Amino acid sequence: MPSIYDAIMQDHATHRALLREIAETSGDSAARRDAWNRFYHDVKSHAAAEEETFYSKLMAETWGQDAARHSVHEHQQLDDIMEELNTTDMSSPGWLARFKTLKHDYEHHMEEEENEVFARAREVIGEEQNDSFGRAFEDRKVQERKLVDEKVQDSLED
Repeated sequence: MPSIYDAIMQDHATHRALLREIAETSGDSAARRDAWNRFYHDVKSHAAAEEETFYSKLMAETWGQDAARHSVHEHQQLDDIMEELNTTDMSSPGWLARFKTLKHDYEHHMEEEENEVFARAREVIGEEQNDSFGRAFEDRKVQERKLVDEKVQDSLED
C-alpha cells in the first residue's frame, strides 16, 4: 500500500499525463472526450478523498489550517472550471481557452501541494501513519468515484 504522499503523487502523475493528452487533442473528438472523461472523474474523486482523509487531518492543527484551507479553496475553483468545461462545446475556442486556464491552475496546485503542503503535513501525519492514511485515501477515492456522476446530477437539480 502506498503512503499518503505516494498515493497523491501517483494521482498527480496520472493527472499531468491526462492534461498533456487533452492538450494534444482538438475539437470535439473521441480522443478529447475520452481523455477529458478520465481526467474529470479521477480528479473529482481524488479531490474529495484528499479533502476527507488528508486535509481534514491538517485542519485539526491550528498551524495547518491556512495551508489546508488554501488548497481546499483551490479545489473549489478548479471544480468550478471543470463544471464549466463540462457544459461547453469541446469544439469551441472558448473550451480550449478555459481548459488552458484549468491546466495552468491545476499544475500550479499540484506543485504547491507537493513542495509546500507535504512538508507541513509530514509534521502532522507521522511516518508511522503514512500507510494507513494512504489506504484511507485509496479507499475513499474508490467510494467517491462511484458518487461523481450522482453528485453532478444533484448539483444540476439544485
